[in-house]
Amino acid sequence: MEQESKTLRRGWTTGTCAAAASKAACLALLSGRFPSMVEVTLPGGQRPAFALAMEEMGEGYATAGIVKDAGDDPDVTHGALIMSRVQRGVPGSGIVFKAGLGVGTVTRPGLPLPPGEPAINPVPRKMIAQAIAEVAGSEYDFEVEISVADGEKIAEKTLNGRLGIMGGISILGTTGIVIPFSCAAWIHSIWRGIDVARAAGLIHIAGSTGSTSETAVELHHGLPEIALIDMGDFVGGMLKYLRDHPIPKVTIAGGVAKMTKLAQGMLDVHSKRGLADLDALARLAAEAGAGPDLVQRIAAANTVMEAFGIAHEDGLALGDRIAALAWQTAAKVLSDPLIALEILVFDREGRLIGRTEFTPSSHSGSLPGSDVI
Repeated sequence: MEQESKTLRRGWTTGTCAAAASKAACLALLSGRFPSMVEVTLPGGQRPAFALAMEEMGEGYATAGIVKDAGDDPDVTHGALIMSRVQRGVPGSGIVFKAGLGVGTVTRPGLPLPPGEPAINPVPRKMIAQAIAEVAGSEYDFEVEISVADGEKIAEKTLNGRLGIMGGISILGTTGIVIPFSCAAWIHSIWRGIDVARAAGLIHIAGSTGSTSETAVELHHGLPEIALIDMGDFVGGMLKYLRDHPIPKVTIAGGVAKMTKLAQGMLDVHSKRGLADLDALARLAAEAGAGPDLVQRIAAANTVMEAFGIAHEDGLALGDRIAALAWQTAAKVLSDPLIALEILVFDREGRLIGRTEFTPSSHSGSLPGSDVI
């Protein structure tokens, strides 16, 4: 994937677009004219230029809009119109940020911004302030309202609702640049989900590799939505953050193919990061008590799912063996006696076919099953 991204076109974050729109609107407010192009400075020092997609001037305010170009990344905000309405503020107030239509408001603690604040993240705020300073100088007081056309509808495709960001999307970005197919945005959403759960005082969260396993683990434990972390393929990204931001009980839930990869030591379980090894799975089946014929049939299976079906028909609890080895892989990352780890393996219909007990993750040198919590 890293090699592929070198040949793909990069794009711009919502934060970069908001900064460019804010600079153009501020310039129009001060000079009475909108620029034909506007440049902004990114955190890395780059100076991209943007054409305005919309402009409007009224009594005491100016609004400019930039269409977000995410490059070749399948970003849900690609093509969104990011707008900034700038007007003079109360003397001494500095820059005051407001959420316009389509931009969310933070309602839960644990995020980089306190409840009640517009969901314009810290780095985009700095970028917007710097962009305005390039026009207005160091002495300025402005009210900046960021809005996004259809932002509330776009937000339905994000994790904002689960994180407690209501009413629209977030204005994001740490570098100002969108790297195609980057995992950074997803991993950051995992971290924020953990932060929100910790701030709410939860003692048990569950990371799931997909929607089926998430629904299944939610029903299995009766967890609230805020406890559910959509970790996707990034098991390692979730576990490493939990190592430094612990929660007492952690469940890792997933389907058979991804949990088999975790059992084989892979912390990134995407299909393109490596295939589950059916020969290795057959050896595990042998260790779990399978006879030579069953081992051969598992090794000859077309997919991990088919291999599990073969094992199930023969009465072999292969899921429990996979869960135990997946626990070992995950526990080595956490290695904390105060974090109890559980693995749940589900089939495509959400049926539980393998599990471990909750066991302190500091016991990573052996299979789970003792010191149950």
